[in-house]
Amino acid sequence: MSARRVMIYSQDGLGLGHLRRTSTIAERLIAISDVGVLTCMDSPVGPFFNPTERHDHLKLPSVVKEGPGVWRSHALPLDIDRTRRLRARVLRDVTEEFRPDLLLVDHMPHGFGGELVPALEWLRAARPQTRIVLGLRDILDAPEVTERVWREEGADQVLTAFYDMAMIYGDRSVFDAGAVYGFDRLLGDRLHYTGYVGRDVSAIKPKRVTRDQQPLMLAMVGGGADGYEVLRATIEGYLLSPWATTTRLVVVTGPFMPAPLRRDLESRAAHHRIRVKQSIHDIDRYVRAAVAVVAMAGYNSSVELLAAGRPAILVPRRGPSAEQRMRAGLFADRGWVRTVDPDDLTPERMAEALSACLDTSPRDVVRPEPHLLRGRDRTASLLAAALNPPAVALSGLAAGA
Repeated sequence: MSARRVMIYSQDGLGLGHLRRTSTIAERLIAISDVGVLTCMDSPVGPFFNPTERHDHLKLPSVVKEGPGVWRSHALPLDIDRTRRLRARVLRDVTEEFRPDLLLVDHMPHGFGGELVPALEWLRAARPQTRIVLGLRDILDAPEVTERVWREEGADQVLTAFYDMAMIYGDRSVFDAGAVYGFDRLLGDRLHYTGYVGRDVSAIKPKRVTRDQQPLMLAMVGGGADGYEVLRATIEGYLLSPWATTTRLVVVTGPFMPAPLRRDLESRAAHHRIRVKQSIHDIDRYVRAAVAVVAMAGYNSSVELLAAGRPAILVPRRGPSAEQRMRAGLFADRGWVRTVDPDDLTPERMAEALSACLDTSPRDVVRPEPHLLRGRDRTASLLAAALNPPAVALSGLAAGA
């Protein structure tokens, strides 16, 4: 029997978080199932995710989110409506040619601006046996914003009409997304909690620190498009702290930080124990070696820091979504991280937070219960079961079941 075909829709805008998460899921699914995966994505860094065995990528024109439900074309001289129609046509044609046995849709059941609807309609008419699955991070936005945007764009109707199953990449005990966003009502027993999905960084060997090197502090901001203020405050706070003479700081700007802002950070770091890099290929080893990590509160960074068990400071972005502020608050309430609000992001406040982290022994870091961090494996198992429904009862694979 030939390998089953899995298609993933990963809509990132100007970022890389969704693509990182779907790539992690695809990698694990390939490891446990005889599948070939095609990921359709729009992240500008998509081409840097090299094809691996049984996994390839198709790049859509990128769009940029300017507010809840408000987008623009990133690079093409097209208005947003024409960009959406172009993407919708590509997705419809690719779906018909690839003929997936399973379609995993990331985050938006109808796709950006409804662009997935033609492909979903074709699948239901021509391939009713195809399993259609939605994957959602636990926190989308403030409940009232999510309710309004989904209602205006018809996402609720698409979810109930086309989807066989939905997965929440989180845990109900931390954030009850099913109740908060109304998914319990819409989906009933088709809704499953997987736990947090991230790469397994706990077993990665830390970067070696030689005798002539000082302890490492790390600051990273994902893609970096809106990370300049966080990194500037971290550099200035580090230089104010007493730890500036006994530690070294590595700052990772990400690929999307504008070049003038990256050069400004480099000038601030000059002549100090600070190294500014656009990217680090073995970033997980740096995380595992760090005595403190500063990051924004995106889903992937937050989850992987929890898995690494390092003292961490999360600085959520101001907007346009409330997602990061909500996540940072929930995690801080449980003692898993420290957080600095973006409205209180001063060098002095960052110096205090860094000192508090460095005064904490790694042995004293509060970590989530292990089952909360096994979402990658649970998600892959749910998808494998969806491909072969008689083999495994889907209801028995939900987190906590």
